[in-house]
Amino acid sequence: MTRSLVIAPQWIGDAVMTEPLLRRLRARGESLTVGALPWVAPVYRAMPEVVDAVIELPFAHGGLQWKERRSLARALRGQFDVAYVCPNSFKSALLPWWAGIPKRVGYHGESRYGVLNQRLPNPPDGHRPPMVAFYSALSGETGTAQDRPQLQLDPIKVDAALAGMHLQRQGYYVFAPGAEYGPAKRWPARHFAVLAEQLNLPVVLLGSSKESALCAEITRTVNAAQPGQCLDWSGRTSLDHALAAISASKAMVSNDSGLMHVAAAFGLPQVALFGSSSPLHTPPLNPQAHVIWLKNDPGYVPALDCAPCFERECPLGHTRCLVDLTPDDVLHLVQP
Repeated sequence: MTRSLVIAPQWIGDAVMTEPLLRRLRARGESLTVGALPWVAPVYRAMPEVVDAVIELPFAHGGLQWKERRSLARALRGQFDVAYVCPNSFKSALLPWWAGIPKRVGYHGESRYGVLNQRLPNPPDGHRPPMVAFYSALSGETGTAQDRPQLQLDPIKVDAALAGMHLQRQGYYVFAPGAEYGPAKRWPARHFAVLAEQLNLPVVLLGSSKESALCAEITRTVNAAQPGQCLDWSGRTSLDHALAAISASKAMVSNDSGLMHVAAAFGLPQVALFGSSSPLHTPPLNPQAHVIWLKNDPGYVPALDCAPCFERECPLGHTRCLVDLTPDDVLHLVQP
């Protein structure tokens, strides 16, 4: 059996979108170990049918950490036959190279001559395929356009996580109001609050500690009108527990974010709100997903010629691509 090491992306959504690649590798008989940063490692633990082991990489976001990479590479030497490097950065390819893994596959990326010995050409600007297909292409196989990520959790562990969060299966909705990239991807907090007040079940807010202020604002507004309607777990729970909460919820509402892709991979009913980004590139690949993007609404005037801008903040200062999406637009999709 081919022993394979997969170097995972550093973002939750991208990690989810690599699952079809891993499924393809496993189907042809490869044994898979995933090297992932600690904040995305739980995503790979939710792929038990394809992933044999997960190594949490002891690296911080940003720096090269040469010493740590060399030390881990020495420990891994001789353990793998092939490595698949999902990120495009130079540093992400150093570990397989220093570990002496014979076959090292990835995109050309940051001029990775030598560190990779099987390089795929970078798709030209404007012609990059959807991200799932982009990652699946690392398998060397064709027919990747219909690949769909899938996640799976142990029901016993889900029930334990729900008990710790005081939740009941199908007894709540999940909102993920944040978006790591920036405010141009975030539906206004006041819209999330109005929607939460209209739902017939409690709402659980999930996000990182960076999104705690945003979630606290929504919670204060909602609970002032309906005490106990909004439960804020942002920054207060692990990603493992957040995945469990999403998997057992009634439905989820989110911006274009990593947790949006998590909900899609669980096959959860969801509403995904797009503004500055494009669902043509990173859609929630889920038959139960409703995508709302005013760019595609022929009845919306004036037309959003500025979208998608892919900027962190609205260059025009109005962010009407999201401000003009009303809570009523979402309500009938979440609660038919």
